[in-house]
Amino acid sequence: MAERFAMSRTPIREALVRLAGDGLVTTLPNRSTVVSNIDFLSLPAFFDAITLMYRVTTRLAARNRTPEDLAVIRAHQADFARAVRDQDALGMIATNRDFHASIADAGKNPYYASLFARLLDEGRRLLRLYYSSYADKLPEEFVTEHEEMIRAIENQDIDTADRLGATHADQIVLQIRTLIAEDRREHIPL
Repeated sequence: MAERFAMSRTPIREALVRLAGDGLVTTLPNRSTVVSNIDFLSLPAFFDAITLMYRVTTRLAARNRTPEDLAVIRAHQADFARAVRDQDALGMIATNRDFHASIADAGKNPYYASLFARLLDEGRRLLRLYYSSYADKLPEEFVTEHEEMIRAIENQDIDTADRLGATHADQIVLQIRTLIAEDRREHIPL
């Protein structure tokens, strides 16, 4: 990696240590490092946590947001909408993360914002599965869903913000569950 990116080994090692700390890579006994497997058995706990954080952060943003926060949230939404239009899955993943992290920041609770950022980062690989389930052609309704969240936050409608956060999480969880559990076997007569 050092050779590929024309960097010294020290920053590469430091990055790998950080990624290992976040559970994204695994260092093997022979000192090779590989991308960690997704722990499917932990998904129910992850889904519980991320659903709660969508709700809590959206509620708090509706209560505590400033005009400056709204501008940041809208800018991230514009980037997300552009990535969706361009069918840029990696762009969708990055901009979706930034959109929701900016909502958490608008809630003004640094502990929730930090926890949610961690969950969003851990969920990036799941979002890759999620977007691939739509062949990277995410329906426009999900851009609209973000817009509705912004409107609830702007109007300081805490209950609607909470409901939209829950609905947003539910549809992501349902799509991933369906993708993972769908029976795709071909029944071939023998």
